[in-house]
Amino acid sequence: MSSPREAEQELRRHGLRVTAPRLAVMEFLADSVDHPTADDVEQAVNRHGTRASRASVYNVLRSLRDAGLVRELVLDDAVCRYDANLSTHHHFVCRRCRRVEDVTAAELPSPAPPVRLEGRRVDTTSLVLHGLCGTCLAREVRGPHAAD
Repeated sequence: MSSPREAEQELRRHGLRVTAPRLAVMEFLADSVDHPTADDVEQAVNRHGTRASRASVYNVLRSLRDAGLVRELVLDDAVCRYDANLSTHHHFVCRRCRRVEDVTAAELPSPAPPVRLEGRRVDTTSLVLHGLCGTCLAREVRGPHAAD
C-alpha cells in the first residue's frame, strides 16, 4: 500500500468502513519497518494530526488484524507488535536494544522444509532469530567506552 487511496480501497475490499483513525493507522504501519506496539501506533497517529484514543487504536488494530491487513506479532518479550508486511518473512530480535527486523527467506542459509505434524494441519510457521543488530554489534566491537 503506497497511498491513502490504496488504503481506502483495501479497507473497503475487506468490508471495513473508511475512517480517519483506520487510514492513519494503516498508513503508519505501511511506512513502518520497526514493528511498533499499539502504544507506538497511538503516539504516532496522534502526533501526525489524527485524534485517536488508546481504545480506538486498539480497536482499529484488532479490526485490521481480523481482516488480514496486518499481522500481530508476540515475540519473546510478550508485547504485541504489528506488521503490515504480509509477505513471507521471519524476524530478528536484538537482545540488547530489542529492535525487531524482518528477515527474508533468501537471507537464511537454507530454506526450511515444510512442517508436517501427524493429525494436525500447520498453516504457518514463524522463525524468530535472536542476537545483536548491526548497530549494537558495531558498538560492541568498538568497545564500551568508545564515543558514539
